[in-house]
Amino acid sequence: MGSVFEVDTPGTATATNKKMVKEEEVEEEKIDEEELSPIEQVRLTVTNTDDPTLPVWTFRMWTLGIISCCLLSFLNQFFSYRTEPLIITQITVQVATLPIGRFMASVLPKTKFCIPGFGSREFSFNPGPFNTKEHVLITIFANAGCAFGIGTAYAVGIVNIIKAFYHRNISFIAGWILIITTQVCFSLSTTLKFKELLWALHEKEERRNSRAKFFLIAFICSFCWYAIPGYLFPTLTSISWVCWAFKNSVTAQQIGSGLQGLGLGAFTLDWSAVASFLFSPLISPFFAIVNIFFGYALIVYIAMPIAYWGVNLYGAKKFPIFSSQLFTSDGQTYNISAIVNNNFELDIPSYKNEGQIHLSMFFALTYGFGFATIAATLTHVGFFYGREIYDRFRASYSGKIDIHTRLMKKYEDIPQWWFYVLLLLSVVVSLVLCTVLNNQVQMPWWGLLFACALAFLFTLPVSVITATTNQTPGLNIITEYLMGVILPGRPIANVCFKTYGYMSMGQAVSFLSDFKLGHYMKIPPRSMFLVQFIGTIIAGTINIGVAWWLLDSINDICQIDLLSPNSPWTCPNDRVFFDASVIWGLVGPLRIFGSQGAYGALNWFFLGGAIGPILVWLLHKAFPRQTWIPLINLPVLLGATAYMPPATALNYNSWIVVGTIFNFFVFRYRKQWWQRYNYVLSAALDAGVAFMAVLLYFTLTMESKSINWWGTAGEHCDLASCPTAKGIVVDGCPVF
Repeated sequence: MGSVFEVDTPGTATATNKKMVKEEEVEEEKIDEEELSPIEQVRLTVTNTDDPTLPVWTFRMWTLGIISCCLLSFLNQFFSYRTEPLIITQITVQVATLPIGRFMASVLPKTKFCIPGFGSREFSFNPGPFNTKEHVLITIFANAGCAFGIGTAYAVGIVNIIKAFYHRNISFIAGWILIITTQVCFSLSTTLKFKELLWALHEKEERRNSRAKFFLIAFICSFCWYAIPGYLFPTLTSISWVCWAFKNSVTAQQIGSGLQGLGLGAFTLDWSAVASFLFSPLISPFFAIVNIFFGYALIVYIAMPIAYWGVNLYGAKKFPIFSSQLFTSDGQTYNISAIVNNNFELDIPSYKNEGQIHLSMFFALTYGFGFATIAATLTHVGFFYGREIYDRFRASYSGKIDIHTRLMKKYEDIPQWWFYVLLLLSVVVSLVLCTVLNNQVQMPWWGLLFACALAFLFTLPVSVITATTNQTPGLNIITEYLMGVILPGRPIANVCFKTYGYMSMGQAVSFLSDFKLGHYMKIPPRSMFLVQFIGTIIAGTINIGVAWWLLDSINDICQIDLLSPNSPWTCPNDRVFFDASVIWGLVGPLRIFGSQGAYGALNWFFLGGAIGPILVWLLHKAFPRQTWIPLINLPVLLGATAYMPPATALNYNSWIVVGTIFNFFVFRYRKQWWQRYNYVLSAALDAGVAFMAVLLYFTLTMESKSINWWGTAGEHCDLASCPTAKGIVVDGCPVF
């Protein structure tokens, strides 16, 4: 494929006949109707031309791609430990790298030279204008650092809970192998958004610099403003005025707290709270926002009040209304360390002495709706998309290809043995981890193969949901449930199994989404493959490096009880990851959701989730003219609160409101502005917050320079975490 300084890329012509080839290839071809894409959005938005002479593997691409990958990996891992873990997405890189790429094209020397060993081929640091294909590959590089939309490698959570919660040890090499192998074991609306933004940024027009100026202005505003909620006035992150008005009422604070309650009336002036967990609301389609709103409202404002205040389900009033903590039967925080023996397994006599584990009402309901989401994903895809998937599968073997596939035929395809070698290498290294280093990961070798089989089963239906809604149902619950039944008592084995099963599917979805983007933008497949592979290795290495640094340098990181009220290092994602390791791995689902536990009835959610999409499908068939019926997406609706906890009502409320404003009202009444600036604004807000947060950490937090006043003491809803049952005594809470 040439060198990083290459002028001509695979499938390109030599310098002498470039002009002739370009005229032949770029000219609009006469296309048979059968060649058009069967997908309407693609037909309307993707051009049917290609210029194979554009350089791809350029010095600019490698420089900006690697820097973007490193930067996003660092920032997202850094933010993952904070109370509002903002995720910087590839859209930010798309917008930010365009002016940099054009600047490099204007200042780098255009001199051509030869490198010894490459024959007479000529190379240059600057082969011409910064082009769309370079930009796509830079974006793909950055996406490797986003790690399937999670922001960071999922397996880092294993290292975090071992070191910060269980207070045990894992070697750096074992952690690195775990992260790399889970990331390497390898959607249409999302892909089209990235594609549309790329073309919009590269279009030729008089005002082509206006987006760059808008980005710069919005970035500076976001950067400067975040110093206020991020350091000077953190209470602005969650303005829960109901708590301020009712300082002595537990119920009022449970209703009004944005971080520990139902968030009624709570709002935020902090972009990191808006974009945490659910990503930026500016890039999510409105119908997905509507589905999430109805699912969220159903669970938080209907199911929760009935279960907690109405019927006191599972003794809900003994515990906080919203918490990811685990509790004893008398409402006290469960002492997990007391039930872990020296072999890092469940100490059954100690567990019997401590008693059953209990969950907050919201945490329990979240698991129930998670069961329903998994089942609904399968039946929804089967009934609504089964015939289409079958037809597409048959068409793939019929020899018929669309115009985009025909244009891509000009480039060398990826040899199948590349995939086989990569898969074999990943499996072999993973098996070494599960055997030679088994004392650190606990997972048996057969668990690895079982996890990969589960990922293979779910990849297609999950990909369909992702492509149509920009929301991805996770396999985390079903994988941890199955492994917990098969091999209870081993917490790290369970989370390793979950990670391999979940991330194998997740990386496959991400890999396919990136390749679809490359397909529409006519990127040589081999370039796509190698950029993804190299980016994944770089991103995973930086993830584990940043994690190791922060875990060793920040005192009491993740320990909420020991941190100051305004400390951002609360590790909300890792807290839930740790609790899941206890529920499904250490104690096991049979002792919580089975005959030996208190929450067995939640298993009925599996059946309800499976039946729900069938009823919607029958309703659609009965009333085909009602176009709103097929927009009811139960996997998204039932899984609306999948991020809660660690996400809070504040995150959802603000996300829904902002998303509705921009993707309904602005889109409907100011469509030209939305088309031109919506994604640019999203990228600028994310980037501004990220860079200011890092600056605050290195200049103030690391130097232990802090300020203390009313505005730095949290949201002032201390009673929101209190139980309301009679006779339950908890420190700092009134006794009813």
